[in-house]
Amino acid sequence: MGFSEDPYLQPLLLGLFLNMYLVTVLGNLFIILAVTSDSHLHTPMYFFLCSLSLADMGFISTTVPKMIVDIITHSTVISYAGCLTQMFILVLFACMDDFLLTVMAYDRFVAICHPLHYQVIMNPHRCSILVSLCFVASLLDSLVHSLVVLQTTCFKNLEISNFFCDPSQLLNLNCSDTFSSDIVTYLAGIIYGFLPMSGILFSYSKIVSSILSVPTPGGRYKAFSTCGSHLTVVCLFYGTGIGVYLSSDFSGSAGKSALASLVYTVVTPMLNPFIYSLRNREIRKAMRRLLRNAFLYLCHAFVLQLGKDNKPKH
Repeated sequence: MGFSEDPYLQPLLLGLFLNMYLVTVLGNLFIILAVTSDSHLHTPMYFFLCSLSLADMGFISTTVPKMIVDIITHSTVISYAGCLTQMFILVLFACMDDFLLTVMAYDRFVAICHPLHYQVIMNPHRCSILVSLCFVASLLDSLVHSLVVLQTTCFKNLEISNFFCDPSQLLNLNCSDTFSSDIVTYLAGIIYGFLPMSGILFSYSKIVSSILSVPTPGGRYKAFSTCGSHLTVVCLFYGTGIGVYLSSDFSGSAGKSALASLVYTVVTPMLNPFIYSLRNREIRKAMRRLLRNAFLYLCHAFVLQLGKDNKPKH
């Protein structure tokens, strides 16, 4: 159904969503380039941050490009296969965000509470395994959602009150048997919502108790500054996610549900690069070095090209 059928609002919506998409992709791509180009940032924390940026780019690329095409073509129709594909990829990257935030909380817990064993515990091999497990668990959730939706018998000429194929709405389309969809919804909420949130809360309870035991205020500030960006992203991610489900349960308005989903699927991935770049001194330094090196490279290439153009021809 999209957001609005008003023709006067279509150019405004097109410009808004296109700019938000470009800002999100370029911001996350800039973080990945800054981390990979700076050897000082080749640590587990920034490895997980790059993985989160990749997941955010995939997350927003699942919904916004289709929405931009819908606005340009004045059609909000999506095929059966396209809807299942969009739901599959959306659930995959949403769960990746969820698990990566949990792994990043565990990384900060080890760094602050067990600093002497940090290099041994969070070695590159274990970090790769943790990211792989996040991907496998997310893939399993996407497969389960797809298998349940494939059993739906009333999937023709439907109207989805959102700007994408919302998994929560697709699971409720099974006319013959709602038991399996209810089981999937509750299990997914427990495994992919409650357990990661419990892990994050446990990690930060240990982090706070460890920070409070630091005798000097400067030491406490330094310890808290290492996890301040991650804590902000966690609050934003879970706050908007919970808001989506609450709005869908207590509000019968399709516009309000789509607006809440917009915050969760578009605004949150867009703000993550700003949160990490503004609150993280190392990221800011790496970005400045990346911009300086890129500027020097362009100047050098321009001078070489200028010299070739002014070289006398015999």
